[in-house]
Amino acid sequence: MTAIPRVLLIGAGAMGSRHARITSLSGRASLAGVVDPRKDVGSALAAQYGADWFPELPDDLAGLDGVVIAAATEAHYSLALDVLGAGVPLFVEKPLADSLQQTLEIIDESERRGVPLMCGFVERYNPAVITARALFDAPVHVTATRHSPYAPRIRTGVAWDLLVHDVDLVLTTFGAEPTRVESLTGRFDARSLSNTEDVAEVLLAFPSGGIGHISSSRVSQRKVRSLWVHDIDKLVEIDLLRRDVTVFRNVADQPADAGGRGYRQETIIEIPEIVSSREPLAEQFDHFADLLTGAADADAERATIAGAHRVVAQLVMD
Repeated sequence: MTAIPRVLLIGAGAMGSRHARITSLSGRASLAGVVDPRKDVGSALAAQYGADWFPELPDDLAGLDGVVIAAATEAHYSLALDVLGAGVPLFVEKPLADSLQQTLEIIDESERRGVPLMCGFVERYNPAVITARALFDAPVHVTATRHSPYAPRIRTGVAWDLLVHDVDLVLTTFGAEPTRVESLTGRFDARSLSNTEDVAEVLLAFPSGGIGHISSSRVSQRKVRSLWVHDIDKLVEIDLLRRDVTVFRNVADQPADAGGRGYRQETIIEIPEIVSSREPLAEQFDHFADLLTGAADADAERATIAGAHRVVAQLVMD
């Protein structure tokens, strides 16, 4: 590997632009090129960061140390197999592919060739999530809410676009895959494709007896990103948008007055210091850079990808 890893970016849309910025400013890699069939968009992004522009993935990937795929989901599968076939470490924005079978094929190809593979579960790197993980001991109930206003540019349903992030967070919180999945979905916006969902409500049961509840919507009038982790003796509340954490410990509750009217609760509230103020995408890229240099365990990373995809695939099939 070269002294500074050279990374190729595929996709110059909204997410690709963020990856171009993060890669270029990381100090841990250089942006070698941008692949996008739209010359005006792709060449402009490449020029902004002093990179080369390509209308399609080059046949020869020699000299590259890593590839980031931030293209449309339906293009992930073929692109991923081409990159892995060239033996180049790969980062793919979530979801890894638009079907579970294709997702597992990509993972298997990565393992067979011994090439590092990472999926863009960026909420793992949210400073609030990192802070909170040190605060809960034995979660028994986790609730996650991810609601957004409608975005016509998103062609997949809410399950692959939004829900998958929180499935991943809930699975990593319990440290296991669920033994049972129950779900309800609904399509409400006339602009949505007939085979996609706008709202998804999911219940997950875990081997420990723990329960996860996830609510995702893309027909909300405001953006909400929250995660509540309940231990027996405390509640850890995580705001993923504000990137803050609050811990609640109930002391006592009683009627508000002698006549039994109303409710009074005594609660200890703790506000821990957030461990970092870095952008989650930058933290995520650092981990990818660690995979490129061998500082992170590629086998361990690969093993964390399939779980959330398996749950969401089951939901979509239902």
